[in-house]
Amino acid sequence: MPVAMDFVTPVTAENFNELVLRTNIPVVAEFMSYGCEHCRLLEPVLQKVAEKLGSRELIFRVNIATEQTLADRYQIEGTPTLVMFWKGVEIGRAIGPDPSMQALWDAVTSPFEGLSQNG
Repeated sequence: MPVAMDFVTPVTAENFNELVLRTNIPVVAEFMSYGCEHCRLLEPVLQKVAEKLGSRELIFRVNIATEQTLADRYQIEGTPTLVMFWKGVEIGRAIGPDPSMQALWDAVTSPFEGLSQNG
C-alpha cells in the first residue's frame, strides 16, 4: 500500500519563528488536535489544498496538545483554527472551517489576495 504524501508540515515552538514568521511567502498555520473529530474531517481536504498550492503558500500543522505555548500565544480557543501569516504578521483566521474543497481554498487564499510578495 503506497504511503500518502504529507503536504502539511508539522511545526513546533522550537522552529515556529523560523518556518512560519520569518518567511516572505504566505503561510497558514493549522492549530489542531489529533483527538478533534472536525480536524480529522478537515485533514484530507487540507492536504489537497496544500498540494494544489505547492510553493505559493506553505501550510504548517501545530498540535495544540504538545505545543500549548503556541496555542496560548495565538489565543486558540478551538480546533481546527487556521491562522494566516504574511511576513510574520497574522492577517486572517478561520475557526472550524467547512471541510469542503472550495470553502477551505477560499479560507486559506483570500487573506493573501492583492498582497505583493515583493513589498
